[in-house]
Amino acid sequence: MNNINPVPVRPELSNLKLEANGYLRALGEHIRDLRVRRGMPRAILARDSGVSLRYLAQLESGEGNISIVRLRQVAQAMAIPLEDIVRVGPEQAPELTLLVQYLSRLPPAQLGEARELLLGTFEKKGRRHRIALVGLRGAGKTTLGKMLAAHLDVPFIELADEIRRLAGMTLPEVFSLYGQSAYRRYEQRSLQAVIDTYDRFVLSTGGSIVTEAATFDKLLTYCHTIWLKASPSDHMARVVAQGDRRPMSDNSEAMKDLERILAGREPMYMKADATVNTSAGDLQQSFAELLKQINP
Repeated sequence: MNNINPVPVRPELSNLKLEANGYLRALGEHIRDLRVRRGMPRAILARDSGVSLRYLAQLESGEGNISIVRLRQVAQAMAIPLEDIVRVGPEQAPELTLLVQYLSRLPPAQLGEARELLLGTFEKKGRRHRIALVGLRGAGKTTLGKMLAAHLDVPFIELADEIRRLAGMTLPEVFSLYGQSAYRRYEQRSLQAVIDTYDRFVLSTGGSIVTEAATFDKLLTYCHTIWLKASPSDHMARVVAQGDRRPMSDNSEAMKDLERILAGREPMYMKADATVNTSAGDLQQSFAELLKQINP
């Protein structure tokens, strides 16, 4: 008789249903509170939204797993942005709501200026002494980061090492056992721990940190952030030089993927305080440019 090994179940999956049920209850209470605050009877909301009275009752009691389309109908009937409907938890301060509305009306060219004004006014103490390097793998974050840390006589920290230490396992194990959502939580907690522990440092971050809005915002708020930029061909060559031969298995397709990733992340990388193009010169020239960016 053959022994059949059971398919392993990721530990977090058993909690997903509980989390979903908790969110649905909180969402229902939030929608009920918004409706009551507007003095809107449930029957009127049903009429204006096209969602049945019975379904609305289930939704407000936390028993209705509503689709995003119906939720949008409910939001429109109450004249509330959909993002305000799905955001549960402590109520957002009115000042923040007004500020977000004001910023949303600014043209893109002025948003960067507004951010600089806010950071300049409310900059966190010691931000200039906490230097974070962002960019794709192969940009030079580790090499230049170690050189900069030695020059400044401050610790050099790899955020990936802090994540491994906190999780108690390798990064591939985190992804395979718990998934990307767990990795993102470890990443944010590790970043907060670094900020809480060190007054001065040079930090090398993972290339995808910019795709997690809350974590990247924390990085921008507490650290002087520098984007190490390189051409796709340089990224590829440096990754291969590090001993990773995977991109060479299908070089043309790997290069296309890299170009797409870089193009997709570039608007987020551009939010950094400064940019150093490591493809524009040799290592010493890149380091000299990096020094200029921390000593303007």
